[in-house]
Order: sequence, then structure tokens, then C-alpha cells
Amino acid sequence: MTESGADFSFSSLTPDVIVTALESVNCAPISGLLALNSYENRVYQFKADDERRYVAKFYRPQRWTREQILEEHAFTAELDDAEVPVVAPRIWQQQTLHEYQGYWFCIFPSIGGRAFEADSLDQLERLGRQIGRLHAVAKTGKFKQRPELNYQSFVTESVATLKASELIPDSLRTAFFAILEPLAEALKGTDLSRYKQQRLHGDCHLGNILQYDEKLTFVDFDDARTGPAIQDLWMMLSGDRQQQWLQLDTLVAGYEEFCEFDAAEVALVEPLRGFRIIHYMAWLARRWDDSAFRRAFPWFEEQRYWEQQILTLKEQLAALAEEPLKLMP
Repeated sequence: MTESGADFSFSSLTPDVIVTALESVNCAPISGLLALNSYENRVYQFKADDERRYVAKFYRPQRWTREQILEEHAFTAELDDAEVPVVAPRIWQQQTLHEYQGYWFCIFPSIGGRAFEADSLDQLERLGRQIGRLHAVAKTGKFKQRPELNYQSFVTESVATLKASELIPDSLRTAFFAILEPLAEALKGTDLSRYKQQRLHGDCHLGNILQYDEKLTFVDFDDARTGPAIQDLWMMLSGDRQQQWLQLDTLVAGYEEFCEFDAAEVALVEPLRGFRIIHYMAWLARRWDDSAFRRAFPWFEEQRYWEQQILTLKEQLAALAEEPLKLMP
């Protein structure tokens, strides 16, 4: 990633620029551009002159290199070839990645569906099977350009971002860092290198899984990276400890129909949750100059949000001290 000092502005990405960019690869919109729910990038649905609907994704400038984006595309194409349900970018003019006026972009087929709701154990087992299918393919190769899931990028750099941020109310700064720093120190002992590393979706939560009729489809591989398999499973867990234990056991039962799972990775659930909590706050702080973030997350600069985060950090530090979840024998 090339985030330090980068200009993430989308200010020059006007509707005219978007249409001209698409026309430059012979994909001419004949409808309006419908902005979809994306903040990191800019994503638009439209109908083209071939009477089909597509989704154009314009990558945030300077976040990824060309090689990193192409490796993401190659991964989704590999999954698609293996009949794992994913949305992979279409090939236009012999390539998937295009550039116009400094913006990298690609074009996906538009698929119907809604966010998957894992509201029963049967649904969770079904989801586990789908992730197992994805990982069975993912384990057959390695990323060379995509980043790794690690403490440095998720915790160390995030803490530095938060310390430099002026969004944390002065009245709460002392209390906030009095709990953030011990949590970061506790997470430092998380040695991810002890576990098998593989290609991952990277941001595998329910919002990135679409359901249409009985079909589940993985979308948005923007955060694809290398790490332990549990990273693509733990975000499906919710509720109290007993509920999460049952949910995880169900997920893994489905997963292992297609791919072997290392039970030792269950110990990473709470550390990885801690990684994400800290990284998410820093992500919002880094993007706060983007007006789309201010509109979507207005609560981020409110005192009550930071008061709640202090409580969340305390709860997460306590969770790290508990006995890790274990699978049923």
C-alpha cells in the first residue's frame, strides 16, 4: 500500500469523466450512473449500449499499485474458473484494469441480490461450505504483491494515526489512550507467523456476501491479502460467548467439507477482533478529508462515539484475558 502522504481525492471524478472513461474502453453507458454504497472507492451501476447492466469501480488513487490490483483480479478470475461464486471484473480490450486521467478502474457484471443474513445455524453451515470452497482454491497459490495481515499495519500504524488525529475530544484523549495503549501492547503478542498463511478475501463479512435466490456470491476483494484462514471466518460471529462458540463450530463443520481447518487458529478470534476495532477507527480518521466519509459517518466526530469506543476497547482487553474459544472435540 502507498498511503503515506498520498492524495486520495476524487474531486475530479465527475460524471462526465466517468462516462468518458467508460467510453474509452468501448463500454458506453446509455443510462444514468447509480452510485452504489462504497466509500473507499467509487462504484457506479449503469446500463451499457449492449443492453446489459454493469458496475464500474474506480479505485481510490494511490492506495494500491497496478500490480496489486491485477493480482486481486487474477485471484477472482481463478476463483471464478473454479466455479466459486464471485464477481470478477470483465475483460475489456484484452485487460481487466484500465486507466483514465489518473484513475484506475474496472468493470464488473451487475448481479442481483441482497446482503446475506446468517440468521440460523443451517445458514451458517452453508456459508462455511462456501468459504471452504473459496479457501480450497486460495490455498493452491500465493500472493506476491498483495499485503499481509500483520500487527504493524493494523495496530502500530493505526495507533500512530489516532495519536495524530484531532478528532478525539480533548476531554477524552487521556482516557482513550489509557486503554488503547494497553490493548495495543496486549495484541503485540499475537504471532500470526505461527499459523499457516494463505490467500484471503480479507474483509469477509456478511455485507460482502450477496444472496440471490439460493445462490451466495462473494463480492469486493479490495482488501484481499495473505493471512491465517480464520480471518475470513471470525467476522461471522456475534452474540455472547456461548453463541459464538456454537456459531464457529457450525461454520467450521461446513468449511471442512471442502477444506481442512487448523483448530489452533480459533485462538486468534479475539486478537483479530482487536486488530479490526483499532484499524477501523484509524481508517475513518485517515479518510476524514473525504466528504463522502463525513456524510456517511457523521457520528465519528461526536463525543458520544469516542465515549463508546473507550468502553469497547475495555471490553476487548478483557476478552483477550479470557480463555480462547475452542471447537467441539
